[in-house]
Amino acid sequence: MKPRIWALVLAFGLVAGACGSSGDETSTDETGSESTGGGAATTEGEGGTTDGSAATGGDVPTEFETDFGVTDDEIRIGYNQALTGIFAPSVAPIAEGTNVFWEYVNEELGGVAGRKVVPVVLDSAYEVPKHLENNEKFVGEGSESVVMIGLSAGSPQTAATVDSLEQNDMAAIPLTWYSGWADPDIGANIFEVQTNYCLESMNGLTYLSEQYGKKVAIISFPGEYGQDGAKGAKIAAEELGLEVVYDGEGLVDPAPGSDQTPVITSIVNAKPDFVWAAINPTKLSEIMGGAVAQGYTGMWSGNGPTYFYQLLGSEVADALDKYYIHSAYFLPWNEGDAPGMDVVVEQFRKRRPEAPVSDNYVLGFINGYIVKTVLEQAARNGDMTRAGVLQAAQEVTVDFSGLAPNQTWKGEPNDYIVRESYLFDIDKAKYTPDGTVSDEDASTGMTMLEGPYVSPLAKDYEFTEACFSTQG
Repeated sequence: MKPRIWALVLAFGLVAGACGSSGDETSTDETGSESTGGGAATTEGEGGTTDGSAATGGDVPTEFETDFGVTDDEIRIGYNQALTGIFAPSVAPIAEGTNVFWEYVNEELGGVAGRKVVPVVLDSAYEVPKHLENNEKFVGEGSESVVMIGLSAGSPQTAATVDSLEQNDMAAIPLTWYSGWADPDIGANIFEVQTNYCLESMNGLTYLSEQYGKKVAIISFPGEYGQDGAKGAKIAAEELGLEVVYDGEGLVDPAPGSDQTPVITSIVNAKPDFVWAAINPTKLSEIMGGAVAQGYTGMWSGNGPTYFYQLLGSEVADALDKYYIHSAYFLPWNEGDAPGMDVVVEQFRKRRPEAPVSDNYVLGFINGYIVKTVLEQAARNGDMTRAGVLQAAQEVTVDFSGLAPNQTWKGEPNDYIVRESYLFDIDKAKYTPDGTVSDEDASTGMTMLEGPYVSPLAKDYEFTEACFSTQG
């Protein structure tokens, strides 16, 4: 079985800057040494094991075979971002996180294999045609040609690139948690990150049913994101003996300005003990705000992209404080006792001291550690061609120093998929709307309830295929 996964996004923020790129691909031949580290990366393969939290000196070679995106001076990585569109605001701080990460690696750690890592950032606007256009530039031979896709944003967008990635031996890292990318029958070359929507829903419903009751309403967007989360919730409901009093799978229209009255009315009339959602923050605000205004007082939660902390500055803040439990895949800004968080906070305070606080900077660093680890392994293997980088991704284990559960893609999907997630209480009093990364008490308003948390159901679930698929 070959590993696979892909990308979708979240929601809320500003546009982050892009780095440039340079000339055509050449073979490389210089020698030297390089320091790696500052966070979390463990690689296993021909080069042995390297702990990325410590300097490794000349551990990473500077001579290797190349084809595209690598010169004597730089390594170009493609970032197919959704910096505009319905999920843009959450993506922007992720992009800024990756920018800071690569500045840190290039300026303090000597880059990778003696070369500067250059993120080539293109905006897809969360549109399939634009995403495909960007992808063609990445796989081509021009100045935007890259050795791998460091981030591909959007489920349908990334799905559209599967054939191209395979034809070009290109590895891609997604910004989504769709279960289909660990399914060998759906796609290849795309390496899932953290737990998928389906297993996350199992964790969430297990926790919520133990705390709040046995009646659940399920609402979601149509497609790989929403319906993957909804399917996981339905699997959990059946296994846990819960009653689904309203099935809104695929019924939430993601279009801006779409009427959510039928969904709101159905929730209010069904009177569930809690609602599980797989939508975005804008629709959460509309639907939750509408239901609470009509007197519904049950609990709410949902897959990670459903919520974004900036909603605590909106008119639904009080409702979120009382009724919302946030499910997530990684630690929020400056929370938890994780060595990796010290690196994130230190680098942002050093390089972006006035930046507003955001949890999604952490995800930018997580993405960076994955790409860095894969590139270093390819260098150790003596092959930083696209095919060599793809092979290296199948050999590594990434240790995030506590920022998130460790990640690998070795072996069979059922053995390596991540099953843990995190659950947070939303605390309006803790939220600092004007907080910057330099403020010691800056917070996005979350207090951990459980994490890394894996329910018995998710732990024992046998993964053999995507929970939701548009195929067949």
